This record gives sequence, structure tokens and C-alpha cells, in this order.
Amino acid sequence: MSPETCPCGSGRPYATCCGPLHDGKAAPDAESLMRSRYSAYVLGLEAYLLASWHPDTRPATVDLDAAPRPQWLGLTVRAFTPQDERHATVEFVARYKINGRAFKLHETSRFEQMDGRWLYVDGKMDE
Repeated sequence: MSPETCPCGSGRPYATCCGPLHDGKAAPDAESLMRSRYSAYVLGLEAYLLASWHPDTRPATVDLDAAPRPQWLGLTVRAFTPQDERHATVEFVARYKINGRAFKLHETSRFEQMDGRWLYVDGKMDE
């Protein structure tokens, strides 16, 4: 069952936000892909995470059920910076809890467009 409001924090319905991307539609830009990847973490969509990862940096597996599993609380996009037609960065903060303790993941992610699809390359953790 999919959520009514998209987990990515856009305020839009899931069915018109990240849902179509999870169903195979290409993301229009790197920010949309990053938001859809956050939603995929929330919804446990491991196949989507792997499919949207650049082949040069993609891990063999993503185990979203590994304990302790985070409870995702929200996403804030701080900056979306296109570098050129095929490269962009997105700075974001994702908040989550593990065993009742709150954390935040602050990252600047790199994205590359290959064959008409944006892919996550890697990220640098920010303090």
C-alpha cells in the first residue's frame, strides 16, 4: 500500500510525485531522483535504490531490513545545483530515529545522467 502524501516532503500526493518514478518513469532532474531515493528508503524499495545507483559505485545489495532499521522522519533539500547538462549535486538533510534516538544525515550527493536517466553516484557527508 502506498502512502497518500509523498514521503519526500514535497507536499504532493505520492501518486503524482515519487510514485511514477518508482514505477519506472525517468526523473526529470537530480533533485527529483534524490527525493525519490529518500522515499524509496522510507518505503523499503531496495530494487529501486539499486536501479537508480550509478553502475560504477552501486553496491551488490542494499539491506533495508538490517537491524536496527531507521524510522525516517523527514527530508529537507538545502541546495540543488546543476553542474552541466549531465551532472548535478543535491545537498540535503534527512532526519531519522534508531531505537528512539534522533539522528540526521547531512549529505551533498553527486548525480550523473546516463542514457536519459539520472543516477546517484555518491555523496559526501557534511557535519
